[in-house]
Amino acid sequence: MSTFDNPFDPNRRLHTAGCSCGRHATEAEHAAEQASLQLAVTQGEDKRFEGVVASAVMRAMFPQDASRRAFLKSVGAATALAAVSQFFPLQTATEVFAAGGPLEKTDLKVGFIPITCATPIIMAHPMGFYSKYGLNVEVIKTAGWAVIRDKTLNKEYDAAHMLSPMPLAITMGVGSNPIPYTMPAVENINGQAITLAMKHKDRRNPKDWKGFKFAVPFDYSMHNYLLRYYLAEHGIDPDVDVQIRAVPPPEMVANLRADNIDGYLAPDPMNQRAVYDGVGFIHILTKEIWEGHPCCAFAASKEFVTTMPNTYGALLKSIIEATAYAHKPENRKEIAQAIAPANYLNQPAIVLEQILTGTYADGLGNVVKQPNRIDFDPFPWQSFAVWIMTQMKRWGQIKGDVDYKSIAEQVYLATDTARLMKEAGLTPPEKTTRSFSVMGKSFDGSNPEEYLASFKIKKAS
Repeated sequence: MSTFDNPFDPNRRLHTAGCSCGRHATEAEHAAEQASLQLAVTQGEDKRFEGVVASAVMRAMFPQDASRRAFLKSVGAATALAAVSQFFPLQTATEVFAAGGPLEKTDLKVGFIPITCATPIIMAHPMGFYSKYGLNVEVIKTAGWAVIRDKTLNKEYDAAHMLSPMPLAITMGVGSNPIPYTMPAVENINGQAITLAMKHKDRRNPKDWKGFKFAVPFDYSMHNYLLRYYLAEHGIDPDVDVQIRAVPPPEMVANLRADNIDGYLAPDPMNQRAVYDGVGFIHILTKEIWEGHPCCAFAASKEFVTTMPNTYGALLKSIIEATAYAHKPENRKEIAQAIAPANYLNQPAIVLEQILTGTYADGLGNVVKQPNRIDFDPFPWQSFAVWIMTQMKRWGQIKGDVDYKSIAEQVYLATDTARLMKEAGLTPPEKTTRSFSVMGKSFDGSNPEEYLASFKIKKAS
């Protein structure tokens, strides 16, 4: 620890000895635990591949399920496995299945913003999901969303953590030159909140927020659209009655503390960190606006997807499996420990644990239990993309005729995701669209212009 560092900062260590995460006496002990963790996780996931391959073999040998059941009852499962293995190399087939085709490129750079929404992209590194598929992925912490966008467009990153509206905006040339971009996987659903400064704890009615200064992470973000939606539903015009500015997530708590803003709709850990630091309280979770809304995403250029299909497939499988692992509540405490170190989120593990488990302090003296505060579901529903484009048009980011369906199908690669989910032994949805409600107003994506026309407060012309 530097002489000039704050000795009361919980993220600083007082002694130079120890590991990078501060939980082990030496770096060697830290490395040993990480290796043990990777082995346990990948061994558990390998069982799913074995099950997928064995199921395929058994279906081929016994087209009639009654015959398969009779065979198993007569010889027992262990004897059946040994008998099948004599004629079919199950282990070898499993390894070939898991590996896929030859990789066009193995050393990859993937950028991320240090927020909990990026959990699958980040944790796939320390927990060994990338290496399982033969990839050497360097996950690179990045300062803000505009930097992420520019570094991926300049090909400094092979793929990146993005906000789910960003690949749509890039493809349409909104805020940047138009480049065909893709979003094959959602990272997280829910996971955001509106946090206000402590001085506003008695001003909970949004109708009293005229004159407030709010921050969101990026103009093309679910945070911006959800905050605008929430304000407008309470009669506040977000372009007239309040100020909304883009602030990189790592700078939000400092701005709240310095009284530069009254609040923000932001990703975690910024909401829980404001509570932890005593400078803000959680007004509502965004799941109360739209239960199951998408937020962050895994994105790559169409060029990367089409010129390196095997590498793309391996990378996406890694992230889909990491997402499935993160979805399980029993893994959340372990994940909080894995992503807490300075090279990932650089946050106290207790803050991340409160977010990921959904049992948390709200800053108003309450302990809240919301197990779905954040969840992880990779499927990129194309109706999500259509809703996002209606809000882009509602607030003047895009104008004129919009081919909602075509753009959604081009960018949100639901069909690819479904195929790779099946290959990973998971069960994808049978459809690529679904209906949902935002603050009680239903949306199914079939008539976006009629939906857009139904709002009283909007910029759309």
